[in-house]
Formats: sequence, C-alpha cells, structure tokens
Amino acid sequence: MMYLNNKRYNTFDGYLKSRFGCKVAKIPLNAGFSCPNRDGTKGYGGCIYCSPMASGDFAGDKNKSIREQFDEISSAMRKKWHDAKFMPYFQAGTNTYAPVSRLREIYEQALEIEDIVGISIATRPDCIPDDVLRYLAEISGRTFLTVELGLQSIFDSTGKTINRGTDFSDFLKCFYRLKEHDIPVCVHLINGLPGESREMMLESVRRISELMPHSIKLHMLHVLKDTKCAEMYEKGEFSVFEKDQYISLVCDELEIIHPDIVIQRITGDGSRENLIAPLWSIKKFDVLNGVDRELLRRGSYQGCKLTLS
Repeated sequence: MMYLNNKRYNTFDGYLKSRFGCKVAKIPLNAGFSCPNRDGTKGYGGCIYCSPMASGDFAGDKNKSIREQFDEISSAMRKKWHDAKFMPYFQAGTNTYAPVSRLREIYEQALEIEDIVGISIATRPDCIPDDVLRYLAEISGRTFLTVELGLQSIFDSTGKTINRGTDFSDFLKCFYRLKEHDIPVCVHLINGLPGESREMMLESVRRISELMPHSIKLHMLHVLKDTKCAEMYEKGEFSVFEKDQYISLVCDELEIIHPDIVIQRITGDGSRENLIAPLWSIKKFDVLNGVDRELLRRGSYQGCKLTLS
C-alpha cells in the first residue's frame, strides 16, 4: 500500500496536500504561555525532558506579536515553497492555559492572517475546561483546527517518572470530550522514556491507534542540556536508542497503526546547541530515509499487521 509522496505511511504532508491542494507548512509560534507543571499548580520544572524554552526551541520570539513571528518564519519558508499555504502552530508551553478572553485575543490574531488553512494548538489534557472547549469548537467550525495532546505514554508509572502531572484517565476524558465536538486530535507519544521497554512503547501505540485519533506524533526522547532528563542520563539511569534500533521500532509501530490515522512525525528535532543525546538524531533525513528503506525491505506499510473489518 502506498500513500502520497511515495510513502508507505499516511504522512501529514500528504494529508494536507490532498485536503488543500497545495503544500502547507506549519509555523511554530510562542505566545508566552506557561504550564501548570511549571508554575506550581501541578508541579515545578515541567516534564523531565522539557527544555527551558518549554519545548518551543524552534518557535518564534515570545516578545514579538503573533503576526510578527508568523511573518518572520513564513518569509523564510516562502523562499522554499513559493505557492505554499500555512498553518500557525501554537507550540511553546501549554497553549490553552489561560482565560478564554486571553486565548481569544491570541488565536484571533492568527486566524486573521491571510494564506492560512487552519491552526494547530498544543496543550495538556488537564487544561481544557468547558469554556475553553466551547471556544475551540467555535474555531473548529470556522477553520481546520487540530488540538495536540501531550500524552507520551499510556502508562501512569511512566507519567510519574517523567513528572507529567496527569494520568491516562485525564487524557481519555479530554480526548473523548474533544471528539464529541468533532475536533481533530493529534496525540504525542515519546519513544525511549526512562523505564519503558520496547513492549510498553508498542502497547502505547497500539492503544492509541484503537482510539482512532485524527493523527499521531512519534517522537524520540531527546536528552537536552539543563533538564532533569540530562541529570538522569549522566548518572546512567537510562540509555538512548541507536539509530538502527529506533528505525526498527518506528517501523514496528507504523505496522500496528490504523492506516486512516495521519502520522504527523516519526522523529523529532533537538537544537544542536542543547542536544546531549542521541547525536545521530540531528541528521533527521537519515532517520526518515532509514524508515522508508526498512519498510520497503520488509514489504510492509502502515497498518499492515492489523485485521481491519
């Protein structure tokens, strides 16, 4: 089975091209949101792997307006993709962690921008109260909205290890509430978290696939400077994948993900200045090409090991 872009899995790029008829690029933005896992509401310091930039290392400058950030980043992308459309992506911090009045002020700035086809909002499952959900449903009725939920693992034991501050039941409640409002959900999962076996990582993917979210992001664990994760790594409390191990795991995961689910990513980006391990992950296209080659070698594709009714 082949998807767009000559891939053996259902890529987000291919999905967007099919839906909108052109290249669509996500523009990572930083609206300056905090996180209940940083400000003391749920905890301090954030999840153990979260950078001091609140996972917004590649997002815009929070001291600039949404429009200024968008224009700066999109202008560079236009040089590569002249006829592209764009999707503002609220990436840094927890992007529903504010009163609805503040969210409306921020999101409406993005929604007014020409040449956008929708917006994407990254958040936590414990940060979408009823009034925020109603506003998200309103946005979803006006444009293509995806809400990205950081789950990382279905195992609450892992949640405690990574200082997540929420459990799987919190995620499920939020997920079903979003689905009831027909809001597309992208679920984030991380491979290689401390204490997790290969079987646990596969089980997380299997369980989330059964829920049929709109999309999934598969990340590898990046060990970044100035994080709790870095301290644990330097003490030898866990190890990271070798490249071939990671490629093999991702292929195993793709084989058990329903073919209709969009795969937004299969690897991740760590800033060169702050990345401690795995250093091979800097060469992102080596990983992407390695997955393509391995799927071809196996003669497999997304969902090939599922029995579909």
